[in-house]
Amino acid sequence: MISLYLAQRTWLHRISAGWKLLALAVISLAITPVESVAVMAGLVVAVLALYASLGRAALAQIALLRPLWMLFAVLLALHWWSGDILLGVLVILRILAMVLLANAVTMTTRMDAMMDAVEPLLRPLALFGVAPRRVALAVAMMIRFVPLLFALWEALNESYRARAGRRGGWRLLAPFCIQTVRLSHHTAEALAARGGAPRGGHR
Repeated sequence: MISLYLAQRTWLHRISAGWKLLALAVISLAITPVESVAVMAGLVVAVLALYASLGRAALAQIALLRPLWMLFAVLLALHWWSGDILLGVLVILRILAMVLLANAVTMTTRMDAMMDAVEPLLRPLALFGVAPRRVALAVAMMIRFVPLLFALWEALNESYRARAGRRGGWRLLAPFCIQTVRLSHHTAEALAARGGAPRGGHR
């Protein structure tokens, strides 16, 4: 999880986590009603230009999205079968743009900064006895884990390809689930070793 964070400082590191998360939410809402393939393709190109501006390390992280190609193939096949392949292309471009943008936020934002940005929004939960800091930690970890799970799937796929000479596909589901559970267990152990999830007001 830590390895996904870009240690090399970029201009995007200097923007606060709150502004980056707000921009991500606004862009997500803005592109939802867009039905133009050209506009969505332009957004994907703009996001790729954003990665290029962050350096080679950022561009290398695009490779983590290779597990999405299987999902894209299924979506495209379903839309082709239903007779609206352009809609399938539009959906794929929208997913690709949002995943890349979310990954750009996670690789340029530290975990504690993301928690500090999310926690004020969760303070009303304290009225119901729920610690906002703990929920903020869960949200930050969820955002962080998405690209990590992509990397895990890709590592399993490369291992299978080295042994069998072809892609793993559905055969990787069982080891992927096992590795995901093991990863969550290790994360829980690391949290426990550091005193557990932070309580309200403690960091």
